Amino acid sequence: MISKATIDTVFETARVEEVIGDFVQLKRAGSNFKGLSPFSDERSPSFMVSPAKGIWKDFSSGKGGNSIAFLMEHEHFTYPEAIRYLAKKYNIEIEETEQTDQEKANTDVRESMYLVSEFAKTYFHNTLLNSEEGKAIGYSYFKERGFTGETIKKFGLGYSPETWDAFTKEALGKGYKMEFLESTGLTIGREDRPFDRFKGRVMFPIQSMSGRVLGFGGRILTNDKKAAKYLNSPESEIYHKSKVLYGIFQAKQSIAKLNNCYLVEGYTDVIQFNQAGIENVVASSGTALTPDQIRLVNRLTKNITVLFDGDAAGLRASIRGIDLILEEGMNVKVCTFPQGEDPDSFAKKTSYDDLVAYLENNAKDFIQFKASLLMNEAKNDPIKKADLIRDMVTSISKIPDRIQREIYIQECSRIMDISEQVLVSTLAQLTQKEVAEVAKKQKPEQKTFDVIKNETPESTEKVDVLANVEREIIRILLLYGNKIENFEETLMKSNEEGEIIEVTEFKEQKVFQKIFLSLQEDEVEFASPVFKAIYEDLINYYLQNENSGVEKYINHLQSGVPQEITTIMMEDEKYVLHDWIRQNIFPKTIEETLNQGVSDTLFTLRWFLISEIIENLKNSISNEPDADNMESLSMVMSYIELRGKFSKKLGRVVVRYH
Repeated sequence: MISKATIDTVFETARVEEVIGDFVQLKRAGSNFKGLSPFSDERSPSFMVSPAKGIWKDFSSGKGGNSIAFLMEHEHFTYPEAIRYLAKKYNIEIEETEQTDQEKANTDVRESMYLVSEFAKTYFHNTLLNSEEGKAIGYSYFKERGFTGETIKKFGLGYSPETWDAFTKEALGKGYKMEFLESTGLTIGREDRPFDRFKGRVMFPIQSMSGRVLGFGGRILTNDKKAAKYLNSPESEIYHKSKVLYGIFQAKQSIAKLNNCYLVEGYTDVIQFNQAGIENVVASSGTALTPDQIRLVNRLTKNITVLFDGDAAGLRASIRGIDLILEEGMNVKVCTFPQGEDPDSFAKKTSYDDLVAYLENNAKDFIQFKASLLMNEAKNDPIKKADLIRDMVTSISKIPDRIQREIYIQECSRIMDISEQVLVSTLAQLTQKEVAEVAKKQKPEQKTFDVIKNETPESTEKVDVLANVEREIIRILLLYGNKIENFEETLMKSNEEGEIIEVTEFKEQKVFQKIFLSLQEDEVEFASPVFKAIYEDLINYYLQNENSGVEKYINHLQSGVPQEITTIMMEDEKYVLHDWIRQNIFPKTIEETLNQGVSDTLFTLRWFLISEIIENLKNSISNEPDADNMESLSMVMSYIELRGKFSKKLGRVVVRYH
């Protein structure tokens, strides 16, 4: 179990924008950062990170929290895993305390699979470097490919012995369970003799964006025609081939920094490019490109350059993935290598400067590439040329941005020597057809002569003003709880003539003290159970930590930050998302007049609570002119008078919502 001292050090050291910046491309927006949501498919940023508050908020999915919460949501870490990840990132030494039996029992299936996979990576790597068989076969192979020792270490490359069950025996001997060896696909179970899936292969660990081992790719080195050249881990609870890109862990920072991602096909293409000095490269691992893989890149950059082998065979089928990239609203370029070369071989024999220059000079916009590739097939055949043009317009129709579509139509018109009007007309037909198909799928079939009833709209949801006021109190406590302000107080004192008069004085208090004492004096309790729980937790926190800010409070919530808290704290960041300031709209914040804002909020709460009392008293009064009714009527008049004073204090008539 990780000690509290280590956890506290991690919380104090970790910077939310740095942690999230490893997974999401963030751009500065005032004092905050914004980016595309990593939890939903979107093209306009709704993901905000506040370094000052130490939290993030995804307005599209509603999720939010601190650094730990992000890792738990995005990487599916457990709480201890997230702490360990951050400790490793910031070079913090982890102090351990002994785990209880219950804590050991709580380790779930996924965690066990991750642990087995991490052990396998270490085992295969050590076997490659330290065993006679590993050095003679595996290490020699990687050296022949031109990989240095540093590169082999960087990618955790390994070797699985030729012996049928060498890895399985070692894992079982170390206490790993057979069920997890089988569920990860590392061992193929047989009652008589379980055996290693990857025996006799060099190993390529496949890692998540955070570096967790998800699965493996293994390449056979013999000429056994019955065995597959490359073998991947099977689909499992932690490994989904269509959602993973090989090399994303090593490439993520470079992709975000250079704002471009090179996409290749194989493991060795990625490794050779890295060794040549180009780190912003990932591979689809020989599978057809999927939307999930594209979105993985989209979190880091809007720009993809697809690298193809010089061999044109099968190239047309490969470029189908370009349409998927365009659908995600990304910018696509394509670069091919000379005949007979692939990214691996070309990078191996080319210097860094020459490789960079080649990629820059030969990367074509997708429309130019598609035209040059398909024009050779069309040549002087009008029918084929028409098909080619239609093919290109189909690709353009996938682009969500209308301005980009128009620019590409103009470019296509120039390249193909055909009028823009014809292309625009074709594009319109394709777009209308797609819209009609989508509408048809979404619209339920209507039988002939079916009578359709006019549904009356539901009554507008009542505005719960009391909940809104309680929510505002929580917001003030979260953002300004420990801030000192001069608050106006009205006291009843006797003058020289002995008359009771109102006297206004100013008293310096912390915001949380003002709210706490005011509500305690009026014996007010929150109506909302959620806000009541947060209020009590916040007051207790401030009473014990009078000199601490909201960041420490967020870290104090180690069981997880309630969604309501991040929503409240990041509410103002919507102004940044909508870029109101650039439109000369300047929303006024409560901080500008904090003491007045706190007082107004408390008066508003009292106003509504008194209004509730008045309504209840009115409902209890009957038509009988008895003493009880007269007393209730008198109380109503007194409360109405008091409510009038609050309205005067607020400087406005408060409208009651029903």
